[in-house]
Amino acid sequence: MSLSLTQFKKTVATRKRKLVLFLKKFDEITVPGLSAMVKKADKEVWNKIDCMDCANCCKTMTPTYKKEDISRIADHLNMKPKEFKERWLLQEKKSGDWVNKSTPCQFLVKNKCSIYDVRPKDCAGFPHHHKKDFELYNDTYIQNLSSCPATLMLVERLQEKIEEEYIWK
Repeated sequence: MSLSLTQFKKTVATRKRKLVLFLKKFDEITVPGLSAMVKKADKEVWNKIDCMDCANCCKTMTPTYKKEDISRIADHLNMKPKEFKERWLLQEKKSGDWVNKSTPCQFLVKNKCSIYDVRPKDCAGFPHHHKKDFELYNDTYIQNLSSCPATLMLVERLQEKIEEEYIWK
């Protein structure tokens, strides 16, 4: 699917508030069969979205680099980990996490990841739809609504399905 990021941004601007309210409901209620619904909707979404056409996460977010990521990527670039960190990363004071100094990601070249085969595990797992059970990961879904068209589409599909079946609006 050829993705229009302009259209995505417009959709987020008009729908995000309602979708956030929908996601916050999972802090209070349980929906029977939710895991199966999420799995089915997620599969449908990935049949329509190709991350390689989008790269919005690379344009608007930064991954967290673990020690293993830094070593692997530095080695790939024929650098020492210390040199890699000094050149490309900064360490957040509050969390101690290593992140990119700036966005878009320095490794995004012509909308493609120039270190794709050795990219950080955080990038490889994004948007983390399978990291934890859906209802336990609301904050991540809320955060990713504005950055990931697949997350937006997944949450929209779930909202439609759940409100159709359970009539909680």
